[in-house]
Amino acid sequence: MSELLDAVDALLARPDIMPPPDIRARLRKADGLTQDEVAEVFGVTRVAFHRWETGQAKPRRRHLEAYARLLNGWATKHPEAAKPLKPTQQAG
Repeated sequence: MSELLDAVDALLARPDIMPPPDIRARLRKADGLTQDEVAEVFGVTRVAFHRWETGQAKPRRRHLEAYARLLNGWATKHPEAAKPLKPTQQAG
């Protein structure tokens, strides 16, 4: 049973689960960064990063873990930006 629980924990720890695209963008903006600045750190084009942020593409494994870590760090630093918007707060 312990092996099964360890395997489940490993699945839960996978960085493949990302916040929705609107939250990804809010987190970045809450930290005052542009897509260009973040793309430069990851060594990708702004267009590639834009596609990650909007959910049009998924980062490759080597970038995925780092991007998930960055998003989690921003969420800790800016908890309000990590919350889903209420229907009255959404842009119309």
